[in-house]
Amino acid sequence: MVELKNRAGGMGEVAEVAGPYEVAPFGTALAELGKTMPHIVGVTADMGRYSDILPFRDAFPDRFFNVGMAEQDAIMVAAGLAKVGHVAFVATYSVFLTRRALDFMAIACAHSKADVKVMGGSPGLVNPYGGTHQALEDLAVMRMIPDVTVIDPCDATELKQVVKAAAETPGTFYIRNIRGKVPVTLDDSYRFEIGKSRVLREGTDVGIVSTGFMTARALEAADRAAEAGVSVGVLHVPTIKPFDTEGLLEFASRYPRLVTAENHLRAGGLGTLVVETLFDAQETRPVIRIGLRDRFHPCGSQDYLDRMFGLDTDSITEALVADRWDH
Repeated sequence: MVELKNRAGGMGEVAEVAGPYEVAPFGTALAELGKTMPHIVGVTADMGRYSDILPFRDAFPDRFFNVGMAEQDAIMVAAGLAKVGHVAFVATYSVFLTRRALDFMAIACAHSKADVKVMGGSPGLVNPYGGTHQALEDLAVMRMIPDVTVIDPCDATELKQVVKAAAETPGTFYIRNIRGKVPVTLDDSYRFEIGKSRVLREGTDVGIVSTGFMTARALEAADRAAEAGVSVGVLHVPTIKPFDTEGLLEFASRYPRLVTAENHLRAGGLGTLVVETLFDAQETRPVIRIGLRDRFHPCGSQDYLDRMFGLDTDSITEALVADRWDH
């Protein structure tokens, strides 16, 4: 078991978790899979400590590679390992992977259909380090590349299932990875399936379509809205690509209005996918998109930034109950 004492904060670590949580679910799940899948290898770019891959390193040191602070090299090494029969999990900051190493991911991995699973840490607005470390556009960037599966897990329960599904499914994956104390929102009955959304709550007045840890906030906001007399349904969409078009349209058909919620820019991510899907199906209904503004965001604690930029539960609740649907 990796030593977790005195670890520096960062990379999306949740310092205080009100409810149940698991520590390092990605690395723990990968180490467990490594026992029965000897072809799994781990790669990092000097970010093992901040990507929760250390449980795998400690269990299988001969199958772990640290290339140093060189994200392009990490992707190329992973692609090479995949070419000779390995399933390579690459873990470092998502902002470095989707900016610095983008061409390597597109060509060495996706174009070659390499068995590389990219674990993008610190996704969206989850660290205090400002625009240089906040991957606000990663979902938009990665979903534009052909032959890449893009996943934004909700919690520790789903993240572990996603790691297993990715390891067992050929091809290139981009997976958002939350580290440290990762909350548990979904119960043991939940089952992740690539390309499928899940209705977590039924309602009649408004439907929330959410992804990532914003689903936990959507569920809490739905409870608050119920107290105000608004019945809210919640659709969790973990797989951004391939997108569950059928599931979205079926869910949307039951609601006169929708809200989307994502830890990402409003443009190019889940909200855009929902609007595109409705438009292509010639369906019309009001949609409020909760996401980040078109700007670089400042340094600050997660709670502070969430409130400042409208990702907190209060903002979602307001969108559900406020009288602004006709504007």
